[in-house]
Amino acid sequence: MASQALDRNLAFELARVTEAAAMAAARLQGRGDKNAADYAAVEAMRHTLASVDMDGVVVIGEGEKDEAPMLYIGEQIGNGMPPQVDVAVDPIDGTTLTSKGLPNAVSVVALAERGTMYYPPGIVYMEKLAVGRVGKGVVSLELTVEQNIRALAKAMGSAPEDLTVVVLDRPRHESLIAEIRETGARVKMISDGDVAGGIMPALPDTGGDMLMGVGGSPEAVITAAALKCLGGDIQCKLWPRNDDEREAAQRAGLPLDKVLTIDDLVKGDDVFFTLTGVTDGELVRGVRFFGNGARTETLAMRSRSGTIRRIQSEHNFSKLQQYSGVPYQTARAGG
Repeated sequence: MASQALDRNLAFELARVTEAAAMAAARLQGRGDKNAADYAAVEAMRHTLASVDMDGVVVIGEGEKDEAPMLYIGEQIGNGMPPQVDVAVDPIDGTTLTSKGLPNAVSVVALAERGTMYYPPGIVYMEKLAVGRVGKGVVSLELTVEQNIRALAKAMGSAPEDLTVVVLDRPRHESLIAEIRETGARVKMISDGDVAGGIMPALPDTGGDMLMGVGGSPEAVITAAALKCLGGDIQCKLWPRNDDEREAAQRAGLPLDKVLTIDDLVKGDDVFFTLTGVTDGELVRGVRFFGNGARTETLAMRSRSGTIRRIQSEHNFSKLQQYSGVPYQTARAGG
């Protein structure tokens, strides 16, 4: 892809996309129907992506594991103008969080040069280790849990007791949580939303120093895009759920024992990432509705410049709906 095609900062255009999805999803916050919320976010995101000047293809979509509506892998998005790019989307990272009105649900889009995002077909989960800038080159999935915690604590000039490790609250993590606690480190368990969990270590005042455990493969790639912008690091291993998935992966030649680096997950050097809060969380505030509009908070980042922007926006629904076609004032029911 020609370098001049990325002279403009696409993160600003993508901010409109995640804002639209977040506002559509937030209308259904706390109503107990995660598929309806996801459908609303998907439709708003798809519609808004169509107006972005890019020739995009969805490489990382929602996947099929939640049986939810999705922007499907291989879907062409954008208006067909240059540049040619890979796009990773998660209209709601934390659909269950949204349906229950819980913190840390976000809408996310990441973008990189065409052919640079990794998609492991058939592997739904990965083992992950994510850290901020200070942990880059210090931790490794080849080390034990204790070794990683002690190495990060040393790099931070702290003790293990000063660290907090973010872990998805799942039965599969019982032994991991026990190992973390044995070192003296604290555990911050999250019920869903491990994109937000993986970004926490790379931003100040989030309450997380490291992410450990098994989570979604699509979320791993999206997190890698964010951490490229933030200067953090993520390492992963493919994690087959059962023998059938393992055998299928072996037939496909997937590297089950390899530690995948951040550059394996996203090879591109010019990565764009935006995240808008659906509900309040450690990263951003959620959507705030008022009268005929809403306020949103968005992180917009670009790896080439290393610039991290927090965008606080006020939206006028009457004016937006005149040209956007997204029904901001009426929640769209699930299909």
